[in-house]
Amino acid sequence: MIRAADLPSDPARRRFCALATMLGAWMATSAHALPVALPDGNASARIRLDAQQSRALRAWIVLIAEDQVRRGPTPRWAHRDCAGLVRFAVAEALAEHDARWQRAMGFSSRRLPIDAVPVATRAALRHRWTRADGSVDAYVNAIGLIQENSVPVGRDVHLAKPADLLFFDQGDDQHLMLWTGRRIVYHNGARPRHNDNGLRALRLATLLQWNDTRWRPEATNPNFAGVFSLAFLM
Repeated sequence: MIRAADLPSDPARRRFCALATMLGAWMATSAHALPVALPDGNASARIRLDAQQSRALRAWIVLIAEDQVRRGPTPRWAHRDCAGLVRFAVAEALAEHDARWQRAMGFSSRRLPIDAVPVATRAALRHRWTRADGSVDAYVNAIGLIQENSVPVGRDVHLAKPADLLFFDQGDDQHLMLWTGRRIVYHNGARPRHNDNGLRALRLATLLQWNDTRWRPEATNPNFAGVFSLAFLM
C-alpha cells in the first residue's frame, strides 16, 4: 500500500538548478579518468578509483546504507535527510574499519567487504566534498552532491550500479535516493516521529509503479533527472 508518509518530505528538499540542462552537458563531456597521485589542494576532486577499488567501496557504501535502514539510524549519523544518508554512508565506507569501528557500527561478527582503497586515498576523500564555490568541506547539500561531486550515468535506471544515486527534480520538490543493487533506500527528510525514523527501502518494481507518477524513475518521466555516480567511482 502506498502511503503519503513514504514520499520525501519538504524539510529534506533542496532546489536543484536547471538539472535537465546540466544533465545533457555532463553526458556530453564527462568521462572517468585513471587513478592519479594525490596532489596538494583539492585532491578529492581529481581522484578516480580503479575498477576493483570502486567495486569494494560501492559494497561498503551499500552495506552501511542498508544497515541504517535495517537497524535504524546510529547516533554516529547527524544531519538526517536524503543527502545526509549518502554523506554518512560514504564517510563510513572510507573510514578505518578496525575492531573499534566494527564494534561501534555493530559489524564485529559480520563478514565485511575488502578494503581495496589505499589508506591515503581514503583519507583524501573522506569528509571532503567539493562545494559550489570550489571549497572543500565535510558538509554538502543535495544540490552540491549532484552538481559538484557526481557524474551522470543516464536516465535509464537499469544502468545504475550499486551505490549510484537517483535524482528527482520537480521544481520546489527534489530528492535523491540510493540504489543498492537490490532495492532503493533513502531518508524522506521528515523529523523523527514515534515508530518512524524517516528511512525507507523500496523495490525498483514498486517505485516504477508508484501512484504518484512524478516519483517513477523512468526516462519518460520529466521529473526524473536521472542516475548519477559519485565522481571518484568507476
